Amino acid sequence: MLQTSSSKRYLPLVCLGLLALITTTLASKSRVVFADERSGHLSVTKDCSNYTGLAGSFCTIESSNIPEITNGATIFYDQPLWAAVTPATPEGNNIALDSNVVLWVAGADWAAGRCTLDPTFHGICTFSHGTGQLAGFHASVDVAPIGGSLYTWAGSYRFSRERGE
Repeated sequence: MLQTSSSKRYLPLVCLGLLALITTTLASKSRVVFADERSGHLSVTKDCSNYTGLAGSFCTIESSNIPEITNGATIFYDQPLWAAVTPATPEGNNIALDSNVVLWVAGADWAAGRCTLDPTFHGICTFSHGTGQLAGFHASVDVAPIGGSLYTWAGSYRFSRERGE
């Protein structure tokens, strides 16, 4: 193919145009991959009337401001209350509960976390990773009793749908 001096002159412009097109295409695909990432304030009320203080006890979600955590979801506690452990430990004076937890919604929709509460049952829970509709779920919430067997979670959450995070 013969190249004229005018076609040589336009070659850098064509290359820049192609580079801009490729960059725009890749950037728009990145936005699609991350379009389902979101974050915000998490507000949950849970009922712990079924919580016995023993390992395997659970509380039930009464309300949540995000659709992935539905009413009736369950929080299972892997460790017992310190007061339920005999003999009592030094930590029992300052920590009432320090337990792995599973927030189970239904089927394969769950997230793993940890909750630590003081003797007044104020404390924190953190969650990282999950499966199903809770895949990529991360949260850090303050826990507080609000009366009777009801407690609140208030804090932040985010979903990061990237696998292998």
